[in-house]
Amino acid sequence: MSSKQNFPVPQSILKALALPLDPSKSSFSSRGFGAGFAKAGRIRALVPSKDGQQEVENNFFIKTSPHGENAKEMFRGEFASLNAIADAVPELCPRALAWGKLEDENEEEEVEEARSDVRTAWFLVTEFLDLSGYGRKVGTSLARRLGKLHSTPAPAAPSSLSSDVVNLREGKGDDNDDDDDDGGGGRPQFGFPVPTFCGDVKQPNEFRRSWADFFAEQRLMTVLAECEKRNGKDKELRGLVERTAAEVVPNLLGDGHLGFDKSGNGQGITPVVVHGDLWSGNASKGTIMRSSSSTAFENDDEAGVGDVVYDPSACYAHSEFELGIMQMFGGFGADFYREYHRIVPKTEPADEYADRVLLYELYHQLNHTTIFGGSYRSSAVGTMQKLLRKYGNK
Repeated sequence: MSSKQNFPVPQSILKALALPLDPSKSSFSSRGFGAGFAKAGRIRALVPSKDGQQEVENNFFIKTSPHGENAKEMFRGEFASLNAIADAVPELCPRALAWGKLEDENEEEEVEEARSDVRTAWFLVTEFLDLSGYGRKVGTSLARRLGKLHSTPAPAAPSSLSSDVVNLREGKGDDNDDDDDDGGGGRPQFGFPVPTFCGDVKQPNEFRRSWADFFAEQRLMTVLAECEKRNGKDKELRGLVERTAAEVVPNLLGDGHLGFDKSGNGQGITPVVVHGDLWSGNASKGTIMRSSSSTAFENDDEAGVGDVVYDPSACYAHSEFELGIMQMFGGFGADFYREYHRIVPKTEPADEYADRVLLYELYHQLNHTTIFGGSYRSSAVGTMQKLLRKYGNK
């Protein structure tokens, strides 16, 4: 086990969080935990209490990564993802507070050496999520919170998108007018304002009015291209993905079909925010430690221990897209699904529900094929063959 290390908090982070610049008022600690792409740690900072009579400690979670533009895009996507979820269901995940580039000058030599691996890194700071002592098993409160998320319509697609937004909640960034038919429009669409990453695979998230078009283009065909880029051309895999996108997706998810029962009654589907990478390792019981500058919970009950999620890869999607990776790795029992579907009924045609979830699982099978190869490719091939036998064009 790596020993705990304490460092001064870089000035760029203190400024981003509007914390006191006095280095004695804050510290950054890390045990070297976190994914291979990023390191994670905890910031403790003393700030004036609301009445100004004393100092109170605020805690923050921080990720840093030295991986240049990839880190920038990844943290930007996670910042937007966390806040999209928190805007709809504040108690479901920590809110992202700041992200940016570590830009500090005149640091003492020993501190610079100690943090040499993050000297030019990008950072992401969120509210601190205390998971200690609660265990990872989630309960039905996750079903209720996820049901609330998936019952909340996504916001309208932005009419202008910035390439370098730092605070998406406040809409800061350069204007980039886009009158393309697939952007803006003042109504919810399928996509997301910024790219996100599932694992280390980039998801462009360009807006589409059609869910079938988005899923085929922005998920299946995009992950296929990345898979071939990393692992080489694969004629069999490409042929199956192309057929699935051209035949299965329209027949299962097509406009005028998805959201309508066998008698033609229905209203189609409405985009909602999904986590996007909700396997059981990205959910747990915990407490979100709201800082003095954060948006408060609506009531005290929400501030206690509850089921929470993290490390999202969000987009505005069909709610059942969330269930693909949940099915792939398991960990969510019958009680969870019973409570969830009490809030979010299965989309019509309900008798195609299992096949839709399998189609959504396929994306994650392909994504894992891209990253890990091996048995995931066999699973993806088997899934596509099964779906094509049932929904392929005869």
